[in-house]
Amino acid sequence: MTAYIIRRLLFLVFVLFGVSVLIFGLLMTFSPERRAAVYVTTPQQAKDIPRLVEQYGLNDPVPVQYTRWVKEVASGNLGWSLVAARPVAKAFWSYFPTTLELNLFASPLVIIVGIWLGTLAGVHRDTWLDHGTRIGAIVGWSLPTFLFALVLLMIFYGYFGLFPPGIISSDTSLWVINNPDKFTRYTGMYSIDGLLNGQLWVTWDSLNHLVLPVLTQVIVVVALLMRVMRSGMLEELSRDYVITAKAKGADAHTINIKHARKNALIPVITVAGQLVALSMEGSIAVEVVFSRQGMGWWLAHSATQLDMPVLMSVCMFIGVVFVLSNLIIDIMYAYIDPRIQLQ
Repeated sequence: MTAYIIRRLLFLVFVLFGVSVLIFGLLMTFSPERRAAVYVTTPQQAKDIPRLVEQYGLNDPVPVQYTRWVKEVASGNLGWSLVAARPVAKAFWSYFPTTLELNLFASPLVIIVGIWLGTLAGVHRDTWLDHGTRIGAIVGWSLPTFLFALVLLMIFYGYFGLFPPGIISSDTSLWVINNPDKFTRYTGMYSIDGLLNGQLWVTWDSLNHLVLPVLTQVIVVVALLMRVMRSGMLEELSRDYVITAKAKGADAHTINIKHARKNALIPVITVAGQLVALSMEGSIAVEVVFSRQGMGWWLAHSATQLDMPVLMSVCMFIGVVFVLSNLIIDIMYAYIDPRIQLQ
């Protein structure tokens, strides 16, 4: 298995090369003058676009520009983000913890609830429980995320004053800024840093702001996972080994949970891994509606303002996440089903 993992990690280099060429090629479809606009920071510079084109070599052949960009990235310079008004690498570490914090709470709930509801629906096929979960899955999956988020925000925060938007309250933010000796940003996630600093009220305030974003993420995403789990359970429960187990007198719990559910998990792991990897780029709707400036918020604003260094860097990051998530999925395949050999 070690050789397999090393081979997959080496494969990562080729994936990143392919992603970088694809994204860079798409950006080259814009004219040099349009790409020069991203370097404009003052009205005087806007009047001298040709000088910017010459200064940044935007008329050079594409391979020359690509090579120049790769050299800068290899030296650790990912460029300057116009949206964040700071270097891309520094901006990344300020936005990513917000997205990671949301996913740390949402992803386990999505997986656990999806497997649990899918198992129940498959075991109790064509009952009120099955019909109820299927209707919920269809509604959850077809409902636009931003609409569902707005409804939750209107009901809980608008009418009841509960679970405010944002990352933390303004009072907590002011206290953190004014007391750097009492609160250290170890991870950039207030819920975790509050525990590490012994300031539980900061953690509580952060969790209070996470309830609605996590609830939105879970309800919208869990629908797909539940349907995959239900389909897998129905397929496994109809196989010969289940009929044989029933004929030998095995109890329902052993058949459903120990045998059928375990075998039905393989497609669920595939979907869950892809969903978790995809969520690392941030949910634009959730972060915009709930005023959480994470990767989704950053990526959306960068796309509208053609912040090329950010787009290139985030796409490369997503490529790394997907390769690593697929590697973890393959390893889990072998763990769940010993018949699968990784070579």
